[in-house]
Amino acid sequence: MRIKRTVNALKKRRKILRLAKGYRGYKSKNYRIAREAVMKSLNYAFKGRKLRKRDMRSLWIARINAAARLNGLSYSKLMHGLKTAGINLNRKVLADIAVNDAQAFSALVEKAKQAL
Repeated sequence: MRIKRTVNALKKRRKILRLAKGYRGYKSKNYRIAREAVMKSLNYAFKGRKLRKRDMRSLWIARINAAARLNGLSYSKLMHGLKTAGINLNRKVLADIAVNDAQAFSALVEKAKQAL
């Protein structure tokens, strides 16, 4: 007697088609095409999670640079000044301070200028 795979095969197909819900045309209807589309989209999602970190860091750097230039320093000189002054704030926190609290950021810039 052989094992019949009907239930498991159906579950597998249903899972793929559920993931492909919302895709246009045959990509959401045809299992074979949906499987390829789902595999590709899962790869894009994985890649996107890595790229998001890179994008956020560049956004923080752009914000810090803009705020630093308003205070008469370039980004690289600000970061060097903060490091020599012994102020260890990461770029995320610095960008948040630059956007939400301009006075505190100006104080940090002054500390960096004194350390240079």
